[in-house]
Amino acid sequence: MAAAAFAVAAQAQSWAWDDGTTPYVQSPPEVVERMLYLAAPKSGERLIDLGSGDGRIVIEAAKRYGARGLGVDIDPRLVRLARANARRAGVDPLASFAVQDLYETDLRGADVITAYLLPEVNLKLMPRLLEQLKPGARIVTHDYDMGPWPYDEMIELPVAEKMVGPLGRSKVYLFVVPADVRGTWRSDIPAYGGAWEFRITQKYQLLEVSARAAGREQPVRGSRLRGEDIRLVLTGVVGDKPRNQLFRGKASGERIVGELVISNGDEIETLPWTASRIR
Repeated sequence: MAAAAFAVAAQAQSWAWDDGTTPYVQSPPEVVERMLYLAAPKSGERLIDLGSGDGRIVIEAAKRYGARGLGVDIDPRLVRLARANARRAGVDPLASFAVQDLYETDLRGADVITAYLLPEVNLKLMPRLLEQLKPGARIVTHDYDMGPWPYDEMIELPVAEKMVGPLGRSKVYLFVVPADVRGTWRSDIPAYGGAWEFRITQKYQLLEVSARAAGREQPVRGSRLRGEDIRLVLTGVVGDKPRNQLFRGKASGERIVGELVISNGDEIETLPWTASRIR
């Protein structure tokens, strides 16, 4: 069986190169483990593996996490092999495979996308990933990133038997689809500064933020957007002394709902925080 699988892989790789698409190269088991660790699929979530090969990522996601998976590959021989592997692993009710062009795969509704594709393929797919996936969806890639889209996390590990790409080492990248938080947001916090205004510009998950309250600019020390979760850290003067302020919440459409944590060095106070986008 191992020899037969190797023969299928070799044929698929030659065929794929001639076709001008991504060749079939297996991700070693330790790389699959790290990919799923970063993706963190939950039971019942939907995972799509683009270029699924022998099906190992979809099968492991079903076995370990109870995730529903779809593997797509353009080579019918590999799809047949993946289906047989899923049956042997006893996860075929959760793991399905289709002969399909990954550029034509409908990604809507997926919680996790996994891929081991060439850099130019990642770049070509990136606009569809951002357009079709909901905020908070996770994308995990092996070896190659998304170019201008910075990763949220990365793991690098030694892989002695790796004979393609960066030899002897693998990188696993995590990208979390960000919510759209561009624009001006206003809050009313009667117990703390009254009217607040946040002006946000955004490139992928990277934010530039300015804030104003109590008649003055409030210095923004840091910000983070991960999916729908947003955090803004400010140090400003509201009242009689400087205070550290952490605004954290979940952005959904035109509203952010969360809380404001205030520290003056001695005490911590938590207040409800909501913000509305002003178009």
